[in-house]
Amino acid sequence: ARAFAVSRASLAPRRRRARAMATREASYDALKRELATLNDLRSLEGLAGWDELVMMPSGDGAANARARAMATLAGVIHDKATSKALGALIEACDGTLRGKDGANVRRAKESYAKATAIPSEMAKKRAELGSRGYQTWVKARESGEYGAFAPVLEEWVALTKARCELIAPGADAYDVALDDYERGMTSARLREIFTVVREGVVPLIEKVYAKDGPKALRGRANPLSGTFDVDKQAELARDVAVALGFDLTKGRLDVSVHPFTGGCGPDDVRMTTRYKADDLLEGLSGCVHEAGHSAYEQGRSIDYRGQPVSEAHSMGVHESQSLLWERMVALSEPFAHFLLPKLQSTFPGRFDGVTEEALYAGYNVVKKPSVIRVESDEVTYPMHVILRTELEMDLLSGKITVHDLPKLWNAKMKEYLNVDIENDKQGVLQDVHWGSGAIGYFPTYIIGQILACQIFNAAKCSIDDLDGQIKRGEFAQLLAWLRVNVHERGSECDSVDELMMKVTGKPLDAAEFVTYLTEKYTKLYDL
Repeated sequence: ARAFAVSRASLAPRRRRARAMATREASYDALKRELATLNDLRSLEGLAGWDELVMMPSGDGAANARARAMATLAGVIHDKATSKALGALIEACDGTLRGKDGANVRRAKESYAKATAIPSEMAKKRAELGSRGYQTWVKARESGEYGAFAPVLEEWVALTKARCELIAPGADAYDVALDDYERGMTSARLREIFTVVREGVVPLIEKVYAKDGPKALRGRANPLSGTFDVDKQAELARDVAVALGFDLTKGRLDVSVHPFTGGCGPDDVRMTTRYKADDLLEGLSGCVHEAGHSAYEQGRSIDYRGQPVSEAHSMGVHESQSLLWERMVALSEPFAHFLLPKLQSTFPGRFDGVTEEALYAGYNVVKKPSVIRVESDEVTYPMHVILRTELEMDLLSGKITVHDLPKLWNAKMKEYLNVDIENDKQGVLQDVHWGSGAIGYFPTYIIGQILACQIFNAAKCSIDDLDGQIKRGEFAQLLAWLRVNVHERGSECDSVDELMMKVTGKPLDAAEFVTYLTEKYTKLYDL
């Protein structure tokens, strides 16, 4: 009897642990269901956003109706995302799980903390202003009238400041805004990165501008110059996107004013680009860029579908995937061997006698002048981003006002890129971001450039004869490597440096990016 009593006593802690584990598992299962429901609602929000930019009628009535609907949906999502029930489930699971499940709870906790800091009316206001702001920007961009857009931007600056103060009282507003797009990044760290890039890139631009084009094109026309039928461009771009791995059973390709990737998740990815008869490279490179974004979306973890941890780590990492395919692959010398036959078959007679060397040089011409960010090259592009980020920082700090922007924009374009801006359509109105309230987004582009270089170099070290594979149009192994090392990892890491340590063995390294640009363009331009 005594032995039986001892045995029963020894079993009690085990039973308590078992009950605790069962309770924890039940709480986590319930949390995942709630998070999946939120994801479903947000996927519909994403689909409505895609429709607004691609398919919706252009009339004011449609715009107003969509703004109301988006505000209503935002209110529903906000109420769901800030419910006490969700908070209780997060609290019950916090600190009880490890690995990817632990990261899933941390990402949910972070989002919940931000969401509960914001009143429902502010969430609705942001959604309404996002829709109205986009429509106002489109019209202002078409007319070139900054004055028509400035009031919306003033609303966004005020709303962003108010939101940031609610989330982190007393903190630097730009740091808080930036955290929405690049978790853990700060203004101070950005300035360090910008210093390395500026000190390396500005002198490189000056040296390149002193030359009469790439060495392989001196004395001959750029094979990409002239006009090209836009329908054939679209066919070519679609063909290349599919070759890179874009799955048409889980996505579609359309045209919009500003290229972007959106949709409902990994099984329904919507990407857009735009084509110009007199700029073959813009449509093709834009499509490759968005195909890189789409590859990330289509490659997210199946096991954690609908969960925060399956989402992209950050917008900077997302941009790294688009720029890896656009810049590191499609602008590489090996890619010219893959692309040239396709150009010759798509545009008969236009590329006869063109060599791979000339084509490679042709799509790596440094723009002079470099006026439009999305049309710029990889050398001048970082300065476009630095310019915008510096203006955003000063807007949120109160150093400048919305009405100062056109003059300051034009002055920085002259200082950084030696460009004289002729009108606001070419200048301060060229990007969609501020109309949509995406203040803090721009620096993710330069982070993406740096990461793209770093990740691609790591891939080259891991994949035998990657250059040869690219020449032959074999991209499956690179895509598979990215699936494992980047896409499926999602948001399991707490910072971009932690992710880079896992992928490349070192944190974000701006110097590696500057070295890549310097070596590539020194050879191309015979500096």
